[in-house]
Amino acid sequence: MNTSTQLKTAEPPSKAPAAQTATTGAIVPPVDIIEDAAGITLKADLPGVARDRLDVRVESGHLLIDADISVPVPERLSVVYAEARGAHYRRSFALSNELDSQRVEANLKDGVLSIRIPRTEAARPRRIEVRVG
Repeated sequence: MNTSTQLKTAEPPSKAPAAQTATTGAIVPPVDIIEDAAGITLKADLPGVARDRLDVRVESGHLLIDADISVPVPERLSVVYAEARGAHYRRSFALSNELDSQRVEANLKDGVLSIRIPRTEAARPRRIEVRVG
């Protein structure tokens, strides 16, 4: 199976990693997509994102990733000047009917979000037994 038939990015691709879109102001995180016989795995770079600031959902046939980061200010200090106060990550993908959107699993570790989407049983390759006679 070709990944391009399974999952399509819902926004225009960017040549620069973690590009910021002019229309939304959100950062488009770089994503690797790995396909195997059982499904696909996405790996999105989301440095600085905490679990409670991350939203991964399937909605109307699309996988949506939304995340916020903020730079904490230590107690009893005030910011005089800051260029990096926070940011918003956003990425979406159109899902094929061959993917089981009810069994999506997500894991965040060391700033990398891994999302596993299995194929539906009907779309998985299966071996056909050939009988003699």
